Amino acid sequence: MTASPIEALKAGSRHLRGSLAEELASPEPSFSKEAQTLVKFHGLYQQKDRFEKEKPPVLMLRGRIPGGRLSAGQYLAWDDLADRYGDGTLRLTSRQSIELHGVLKGDLKATLQGLHAALQTTKGACGDVVRTVTQAPNPWLRRDLAQLDAVVDRLAAHFQAVSNAYAEIWLDGERVNPEKEQERLFGATYLPRKFKFSVTVAGENLVDLYTNDVGLAATFGADRILDGFFVVAGGGMGMTHGDDTTFPRVADLLGWIPEAAAIPVAEAIVGVHRDEGSREDRKRARLKYVIARKGLPWFKAEVEARAGIRFEERPLPPWRTTPVLGWLERSDGTLALGLSIPAGRIAGRLKAALREVITTFHPGVQLSPDQDLILLGLNPEVRGEVEALFLSHGHPLEAADPLAARAMACVALPLCGLALIDAERVLPDRLADIRAALGRRGLADRSLLFRMTGCANGCARPYTAELALVGQTGKSYALFVGGDPEGTRLAFPVAHKVTVEAFPAALDHLFSAWAQEGRPGEAFGDFATRVGAQRLRPTLEEQA
Repeated sequence: MTASPIEALKAGSRHLRGSLAEELASPEPSFSKEAQTLVKFHGLYQQKDRFEKEKPPVLMLRGRIPGGRLSAGQYLAWDDLADRYGDGTLRLTSRQSIELHGVLKGDLKATLQGLHAALQTTKGACGDVVRTVTQAPNPWLRRDLAQLDAVVDRLAAHFQAVSNAYAEIWLDGERVNPEKEQERLFGATYLPRKFKFSVTVAGENLVDLYTNDVGLAATFGADRILDGFFVVAGGGMGMTHGDDTTFPRVADLLGWIPEAAAIPVAEAIVGVHRDEGSREDRKRARLKYVIARKGLPWFKAEVEARAGIRFEERPLPPWRTTPVLGWLERSDGTLALGLSIPAGRIAGRLKAALREVITTFHPGVQLSPDQDLILLGLNPEVRGEVEALFLSHGHPLEAADPLAARAMACVALPLCGLALIDAERVLPDRLADIRAALGRRGLADRSLLFRMTGCANGCARPYTAELALVGQTGKSYALFVGGDPEGTRLAFPVAHKVTVEAFPAALDHLFSAWAQEGRPGEAFGDFATRVGAQRLRPTLEEQA
């Protein structure tokens, strides 16, 4: 097979410069097809409204925010730029980042320079590079979780692309000779596809660790100082409907390494992907396909040889996912406030309330991989004032609905070019369908982990949810069940081409089986996995 045209484009781009500077100076409202590919490496996606075609093309900007950690001033910079140049909303992603939507090509430089002034960047948030490194949120200021900050910052800096193109094009930085630049880790054509790192502590899976290309789970010595990591590799969510050679995958455990080996092992794994990932077929270019093709023993031995280490076999502790929502006490006597943000969209009253609270009290901010926003370091004496401010904006602080608390949806229509059907815009309706169906089957006191996407690429991580809808056609979804809240198991399909109208009947079938055959306290995903697709599929397909 011949290399993908994108490989040639990257190779000839002069380290991601291409014609971007020239096209940015042009009055044309759109980038060329080639430039649209290159701007992804700069954290930008060109988009077009699929329904209102008279609207000009716009850009989505995504931040590269290690661990989702922001100062009050940095959050307010994003908020201000959303109003000044975007569509007036912020969107929190499933990788602890912020997206601005609706930015015109002519406003790109001003927007990116505004972010740069706040020590924020979009460089490397998209494209065939190591993207934002995620980490377990730490609203409690736990000592173990706090030690992850330095690890994540080190990984993010180490795997940032060397190219000076971003500074030259968007920030009017000093120009350097591209021929003298060397991408030591990535090479002239960068990686075959995107690459995702995540870091947590062993036993706390607040990051969906197994859905990442590489996951590090920290361990601690007797002095409670970080001494090493369990390493998992080969996770990834994307697939193509009807093509069994593409698939979601949860990562494999490679073993334990000492803390000093983290960077060498991470480099080795990225290097294997760079050298062995497909450059011909982008649908099969992620690290998970390298491991599936070459085998885990080969992969593990190759990483050990490149890193000069041996993975140690140790038992992993059981995983949990500790809730981060609501008022939480911190170890320094201050409070944190975790807010559930439906589909990650901060708009209207909520946006105004957050701006006033953050402007007034200057809390730190951390975003979560479940599209939550957490305010950090609030004085307990201002709790009443904070609640009053939210109430004054018509957004009273209420206990998060367990079903909505961890539900996620991707952006999908109308702007995502890959979306087949809605996700974010209809998430409230689908949650209402689920609540009603649970009530009809006497399960109103039960909940589950639900996610939905507008296509099969899996940006909202549907394939590890207990129940998921995955866009399949312009009018229907594939229905998946059987994942678990701790993110360690893949869901499986039980029905295809399920329309919105058929979804309630499909839920009735599933929840009726759960109510009648579920064991006491058995979670829905555990039940579905135990009874299997054959038990759930036939009747379901008749009804759906």
